[in-house]
Amino acid sequence: MRLTQFTDYALRLLIYAAAYSDRLVTIEETAAVYGISRNHLMKVANLLTRHDFLRAVRGRTGGFMLARAPESIGLGHVVRSTKPDFSIVECFGDTYQCRLTPSCQLKGILGTALAAFLNEMDRHTLADLVLNPAQFGIERPAA
Repeated sequence: MRLTQFTDYALRLLIYAAAYSDRLVTIEETAAVYGISRNHLMKVANLLTRHDFLRAVRGRTGGFMLARAPESIGLGHVVRSTKPDFSIVECFGDTYQCRLTPSCQLKGILGTALAAFLNEMDRHTLADLVLNPAQFGIERPAA
């Protein structure tokens, strides 16, 4: 199982927002801390805001913060919200053409593995990932 870059960035963004829960954080500072694209991070933040993981404040002094407590943000929910599909192999999709599909056992095994992965993610919340700001290796990012 491999998470998309989008999901990876979503988890990083939430971890960062949780570490700085006492203030608004910005896309610019988060992108700088992680060394990732500002534009891509904007898309991630937009989706996280639409799914009520983040609360955004517009304007010159704006930014974002967690929309709710880290304990109430399930990692499984984040993964499902940010990963468009879980088509591990072709037969998981709608347009598969594999001749083995009617008798293949792989889909069932992979389906069980995927369910185990998601069940494990469901056991954890963002609170399990929260870091102290010092763990980012920076003194205090420019706000």
